[in-house]
Amino acid sequence: MEKGGFLFWRFYEEVEKVKVVESFGQYIEKLSQTDPVRARRWLKRGWSAQHLKYRFMPDKRLQPADRYLADLMMSAMLKPLQNPEQSAIVSVFTPCEMLQEVGLNPYNVESYSCYLAASRTERGFLQRVEQSGIAETLCSYHKTFIGAAESGILPKPKCIVYTNLTCDANLLTFRKLAEMFDVPSFAIDVPMKQNEENVQYVANQLKELAAFLANSTGKKINEEALKERVRTSKRTLEKYELYQTKRADRYIPTDLVTPLYCGMTNNILLGTKENEHYMEKLLADVEKARSKQGKRIYWMHTIPFWSEAVKKELYFKNEAQIVGCELAEVCEADFDPEKPFDAMAKRMVYHALNGSAVRRIEAGIRHAKKVKADGVVWFDHWGCKHTMGAAQLAKKKFEEQGLPLLILDGDGCDRSHGGEGQTLTRLEAFLEMLSDDPAAVGGEKDE
Repeated sequence: MEKGGFLFWRFYEEVEKVKVVESFGQYIEKLSQTDPVRARRWLKRGWSAQHLKYRFMPDKRLQPADRYLADLMMSAMLKPLQNPEQSAIVSVFTPCEMLQEVGLNPYNVESYSCYLAASRTERGFLQRVEQSGIAETLCSYHKTFIGAAESGILPKPKCIVYTNLTCDANLLTFRKLAEMFDVPSFAIDVPMKQNEENVQYVANQLKELAAFLANSTGKKINEEALKERVRTSKRTLEKYELYQTKRADRYIPTDLVTPLYCGMTNNILLGTKENEHYMEKLLADVEKARSKQGKRIYWMHTIPFWSEAVKKELYFKNEAQIVGCELAEVCEADFDPEKPFDAMAKRMVYHALNGSAVRRIEAGIRHAKKVKADGVVWFDHWGCKHTMGAAQLAKKKFEEQGLPLLILDGDGCDRSHGGEGQTLTRLEAFLEMLSDDPAAVGGEKDE
């Protein structure tokens, strides 16, 4: 009876929370059309309230490290709203150690769109952009951010820094944002081939970026301090790799946003003491965790955290849980921090998502095996040509290595591309197949 009462209360809490968030999102969306400055003020208040909740009333179902992570990421999202003149809009795979050294907060397009979607405000911004002539097939994370920026709800940054790495939408999005906000921008060109010549080519650009940031902020980067930042980055990635190895035999309860948070922080907050501290907390948690149970799913690409269908199968479930996300493991720790520009350049050139699809797939197989995954979900996020084009090759390669793979179509940000019925049917069938026959490979053929 006590357990039943607890479950009912949890359900009631979730329903009420959804109602509050929906009302908040509708209000922000409507207000942004008439008074964007006031809408921004209310968005900041709402996110500040959520920040207090994460800090003082965290979700006790999460491990201590992941409660800390929710607080850390909410703080990172608030800083550009609170101090936009001390922020730089960045693409998700931009190395941010130099920004940290000149006191600029990362104002990340993909992360912000996730939080706008979680606040139920994304639909109006998406419609605004699509009606202005931008193709519907552009990534919804980028469309959401552009629409919010055009509405005036997002503040003007100090500058913009981005890269062409892995995402072709970057080339349109960041140029448009630079024109819209009328701020200086810097683009990092990353060649697709992995060799020392290309590392040096990117390293030279990063040295130019140091001068660009100094000119934009009036603060010169101290190379010794930058080395220490990159040492922190290396330690952080090494600790995360150790954690993923240790969690292979442990059960870590999780929701659908924590793996995304980790992907964000391991990119835009890499080099900070806070990110390294999170890894230390993860290692402390895994030592206390109980033995593994249920089916273990490794997730490739972004996660539709809003999907009720995915929640039903993977949200704090003993029977199946996400044990790793590709976006948190795209950078290897194989670099020399004593040569900071070369080190950051190597991370980009040898990035798992740079170059051929085979490199990405092989990295995913390594990471999935490291956590002893039972199966893999390859999420075909609408608008991501890189992911959609490699899906069938990925299925073949993963299954040749004994890792059943489900290709799941959908959208990580835009609810209108949900297809919830099909998502639930296919995910249920995949997990049932894993449970019935742990050695099974394939299941139903993806068309």
